[in-house]
Amino acid sequence: MRSLSPEEAELWGRVASTIRPLSRTKLASETVEKPNKFTRPKTTSPVIRPAAVAPARRIPLGERTLDGSWDKRLRGGAIVPDRLIDLHGMTLDTAWAAIDCGLEQAIARGDRVILLITGHHRHGEPPIQRGRIRAAVHDWLAASRHASNIAAVRGAHQRHGGGGSLYLILKRPQCR
Repeated sequence: MRSLSPEEAELWGRVASTIRPLSRTKLASETVEKPNKFTRPKTTSPVIRPAAVAPARRIPLGERTLDGSWDKRLRGGAIVPDRLIDLHGMTLDTAWAAIDCGLEQAIARGDRVILLITGHHRHGEPPIQRGRIRAAVHDWLAASRHASNIAAVRGAHQRHGGGGSLYLILKRPQCR
């Protein structure tokens, strides 16, 4: 591994000074010695460098934010779901098809809140065969062709099934 040239060190110092740490704890900043003179190498043709593009961070459906009034009404159970999708007694394949079809119909009708009944997770040592739908539902929703229409996913209030159900909050229909 080679060390940085003075020009590269200065450039790296400028880039590093624009970085914001992900955690709230402050990191000890490293100082980069600046060379006395910055001399740019002379070239006969312009150097074209690709622009650095940060990859877009996908926010998981369960972490997407809603405004405070939505979350308050969901926590209090004051929301009346527009549609109900019950997955009890289904296999993984039929449950996936039911979610996909239910989302398609809800989006077409302009529904905003879907109550998705998955059943409670069963605790214990394998080979427990129940609870596989509940375990897979978040991945299914994130990979769904309708994922861009889902504003958020929240746990349901106790009156709507508690830990065995989820609220799917859909985005407002786009005006055409």
